[in-house]
Amino acid sequence: MTQAHTVDLHRPKVEYFDVAELTNTDPKGHVRPVERYRVEPWGLYMARTADHPQFHYLESWLLPSLSIRATVFHYRPAARHRDQDYYLDIGEFAAVGTDRWKSVDHYLDITVRTGRDAELLDVDELLAAYGAGYLGPADTQRAIESATTAIDGIASHGYDVDRWLAALGIRLSWR
Repeated sequence: MTQAHTVDLHRPKVEYFDVAELTNTDPKGHVRPVERYRVEPWGLYMARTADHPQFHYLESWLLPSLSIRATVFHYRPAARHRDQDYYLDIGEFAAVGTDRWKSVDHYLDITVRTGRDAELLDVDELLAAYGAGYLGPADTQRAIESATTAIDGIASHGYDVDRWLAALGIRLSWR
């Protein structure tokens, strides 16, 4: 008999990015210092240290037109790290003022191993959140469409996130 997978049901995670103050407020309300922000026509770049047991630094691009947050984790040397090059969160990402951005996570994630594959994660969380009324039909559909568009685009460019985004006129730089 197999054990049932339990879903960690929670409201969508909300995060804030204060460009002027160089801070990032995580979903639990912890305010973290940011080393660097950069605003481009296609989105917001953030680089900061992390006090996570697995990784010590992270870089993210919020890409509102694609409903994606692309993240690169810099793992600690002794840590067991995931075999991934990019971690993509699906959600709503937007400027909410002159120097402030907001993200609302829509549960779905994609891990990308450049040149090899892309894996869609947490479909069970999205469906549970929809069932609990945490996401409405329009947001749920948008999350599914954004994830499938991303996977299709990444796959059609040899599982290369940067090549896919460059074809859309988005050129990301890291660190």
